[in-house]
Amino acid sequence: MLIYPEIDPILVHFTETTGIRWYGLMYVIGFLSFLFLGKMRARRPNSPVTPDQVDDMMFYGAIGVIAGGRIGEMLFYKFPQLMENPLSLFKVWEGGMSFHGGLLGVTVAMLLLAKKWKITPLRLGDFIAPLVPIGLGAGRMGNFINGELWGRPTDVSWGMVFRHVDNQPRHPSQLYEVVGEGILLFLLVWIFSKKPRPTGAVTGLFLLGYGVARSTVEFFRVPDDSNFLGIEWLTEGQLLSIPMIIIGLALIVWAYSKNKEQQTT
Repeated sequence: MLIYPEIDPILVHFTETTGIRWYGLMYVIGFLSFLFLGKMRARRPNSPVTPDQVDDMMFYGAIGVIAGGRIGEMLFYKFPQLMENPLSLFKVWEGGMSFHGGLLGVTVAMLLLAKKWKITPLRLGDFIAPLVPIGLGAGRMGNFINGELWGRPTDVSWGMVFRHVDNQPRHPSQLYEVVGEGILLFLLVWIFSKKPRPTGAVTGLFLLGYGVARSTVEFFRVPDDSNFLGIEWLTEGQLLSIPMIIIGLALIVWAYSKNKEQQTT
């Protein structure tokens, strides 16, 4: 049995309750990794964007992640609170960011850039997809440091006691997500994208891979309180991941059956 180390969520204190937070630092790591890997990827032959355009991509993407993530959190998980107090949408200091909302925000941002740069949206999506998982893994590490989104009770030898919750050993589900949504998904999509693929295939693999990883970890993670469809045996995260799995599979099938002539790197 392991004991959660009770890490101070504030890395550098300005006052007792304010300072540089670990969770914010994880976002910085995600954005910097996007920038570094994006510029590396933009130097490849036949890249749809230039290294300089990656800077704009990160700026638009950051806005999409933050705005979409917050709106998604309130709509998908805290809708009653939003209806009771619409201004709670802007209380970002209270925490709460939804990946699925962030994905929608980034999608809107990238559609705008694709139109501006006259690039096929799926080709831009194929460029971006391998750059995302490192940031996802960093975000999950931020959840672990904050001691939030803990797992279900377990008797496995690596079960971890989160003493601010109770004295039961629990799955360290945040670390499962670091591995699944971060490390493994990055390796899968990055290696797959190193060879020319039909347009849409890389985007499809990312959506499919994330959907499967998230849905799997949800079996070990304490479900969110809300459930907008009222299906008890399916968690909110799984409900929101099902469309990703379906769209991801459809994109891969379409890419290889209908789009062979358009190769992307």
